[in-house]
Amino acid sequence: MFNIVIVGVGGQGTLLASKILGQLAMNNGYEVRVSEVHGMSQRGGSVVTYVRISNDQPLYSSIVEQGQADIVLAFEDLEALRALPYLKSEGTMIVNTQKILPMPVITGAAKYPEDCLERVENACRTIKLNAVEIAHECGTYKAANVVLMGVVAKMLPFPVEEWHKAIEQCVKPKFLEINIKAFDRGYGI
Repeated sequence: MFNIVIVGVGGQGTLLASKILGQLAMNNGYEVRVSEVHGMSQRGGSVVTYVRISNDQPLYSSIVEQGQADIVLAFEDLEALRALPYLKSEGTMIVNTQKILPMPVITGAAKYPEDCLERVENACRTIKLNAVEIAHECGTYKAANVVLMGVVAKMLPFPVEEWHKAIEQCVKPKFLEINIKAFDRGYGI
């Protein structure tokens, strides 16, 4: 059983990441549940996706409760800090080191906490990387989500070829080469 929470900001590709994970699990005969909370995602708001994968236990719920996530995949620093309560004590936080200012910060009503990553690293096992920069080197910054999938892939029991197949099933053919390259770069970290 694997419980994964994916958090980010609207437009970062969190939903595609969950789609790839769901497709991968189904392709390999696992039971999978995916639940998405969009909020104000089109306005740069938080997006949370729960992905539950099992090969030996029935999944009755699609929601990952606090303290139950094996992996929290955070596409942005503040979202990593916000999602910290979902992580198991022995879980892993994967963070794309990017800051996207929420509307209250932009309007001056709130201040962005400058110590987000430090607080996350002090609380749990953390893997951090600049997935946007790596994706840009592969051809487009938009593939940052697939770079992060490459990092996640090392923690799940599926061969690389199966990940490639799921990516192929979920992205448009004209973007496939860049996304496979981005995944492979993330997998190599």
